[in-house]
Amino acid sequence: MVQLREILRQKLALERSNRQVARSLRVSPSTVSDVVSAARARGLDAAAADALTDAELEAVLYPKAPAASPMRPEPDCATLHLELRRAGVTLALLHVEYLKEHPDGLRYTAFCERYRAWQRRSSLVMRQVHVGGDKLFVDYAGMKPRIVDPTSGEVTEVELFVAVLGASNYTYAEASRSQQVPDFVASVTRTLTFIGGSPRAIVPDQLKSAVVKACRYDPGVQRTTAELGRYYDTTILPARPRSPRDKAKVEVGVQVAERWLLARIRNETFNSLGALNARLAELTADLNGRVMRTYKASRRELFEKLDKPQLGPLPAEPFETSEWKKVALNIDYHVAFDGHFYSGPHALRQPGTSLWLRATTTTVELFYGHDRVASHLRSYVYGHTTTPEHMPSSHRAHAEWTPTRILEWAEKVGPFTRALCEAILRERRHPEWGYRSCLGLFRLAKKYGAERLDAACRRALHAGARSYRSVQTILQHGLDRQPLPGDEAPATSGGMHENVRGSEYYH
Repeated sequence: MVQLREILRQKLALERSNRQVARSLRVSPSTVSDVVSAARARGLDAAAADALTDAELEAVLYPKAPAASPMRPEPDCATLHLELRRAGVTLALLHVEYLKEHPDGLRYTAFCERYRAWQRRSSLVMRQVHVGGDKLFVDYAGMKPRIVDPTSGEVTEVELFVAVLGASNYTYAEASRSQQVPDFVASVTRTLTFIGGSPRAIVPDQLKSAVVKACRYDPGVQRTTAELGRYYDTTILPARPRSPRDKAKVEVGVQVAERWLLARIRNETFNSLGALNARLAELTADLNGRVMRTYKASRRELFEKLDKPQLGPLPAEPFETSEWKKVALNIDYHVAFDGHFYSGPHALRQPGTSLWLRATTTTVELFYGHDRVASHLRSYVYGHTTTPEHMPSSHRAHAEWTPTRILEWAEKVGPFTRALCEAILRERRHPEWGYRSCLGLFRLAKKYGAERLDAACRRALHAGARSYRSVQTILQHGLDRQPLPGDEAPATSGGMHENVRGSEYYH
């Protein structure tokens, strides 16, 4: 259902093509077409789909399978190719004209598929036409800058991240510690801040930080990177593996960055990542201001003219990097993350039930399908964080008792009951270990009354007993009604329990 909702978001809200959505989400184009067609047939838009629960959305979009459609007339792809060379002619216009001639013809997606398949067979290389604000290409350079430790002289290689806008070639470059998910997502976030807007698609290589499993047809976008795409209302559209022409812009951009940025600082020494990035920012500004011979304009001028007006707005706050992990609730309805345990609804502690854990620097959240079921402040120390609503009712009732509350109740019963509860809590290594004994005394008060319980606690204190079962034995045998021996000192060793009858038993 997460995939289903993402298909509807990208198609209905972002208006991406079926192939782009399919490549982004690792589904087939026909699946995208089926889902969107079903949604539109039932009058669903992005907002209406988001308002439905998973069960309601599934019921709306998956009715009984329709009957197979008959064969439809094929378009004349050679004629389409010639017509597309004319100014203002698009595939959408040609499809409308095709339907006028063949009302029962192919739908738009299949129509485009036929033409593109013919085009691939007819030409080895297809020249890409980049539209303003459409795509941001990102990659890492093979040449690596270096940082020198001022104290030890140790040299550390770092990564050079490069991003290029398709229409204007406007370039952003920075150094980062690694290509791992936090560094990659942070670099993309700073790139969007630098250009001041969000493109309709971000095109990375199939590196592990962007793609879980590299595949030519069904690449799986990494969970945090996909979340970044949703946050900035854009699409993550990985390039095909071993297909550098898919991201030719950034391939050239990396080459330019190596020649006009790294080569210019080859004789300079940097002692920190901040100093290196400050210098790279100066050189990048100079690069974007240089006039390109082919276009007779600078990258910055083209950016202001082509890309900037078409970029989407940015959120008020930058994206916060998160870490996703697939988890299951343990027998104590907690999950472990980074040495700490966080609670989830105990009802989800079922065999085969998986949750997704999302962790940021400040919070840890649990998701079941599309729904967030738990949210906690993140802790960096060993321990447990438990929300009372996640506990079974029996556990919750037990957890509500604290030493202070126990002693307040005992005070209402009588002074000896309070004294015995204090002794039980004090003499246990952890006070929680004595909760059960104290709670057991409360049950005895309901059965025998407060007066008899307080008398029994007095006798237990005199005998050196420190347990619920000792008091229960006294009450069962009626020893609480008998006077204490006046000259007998309290026991200093041993203790009273259910197996010790006492001298009164034999009278």
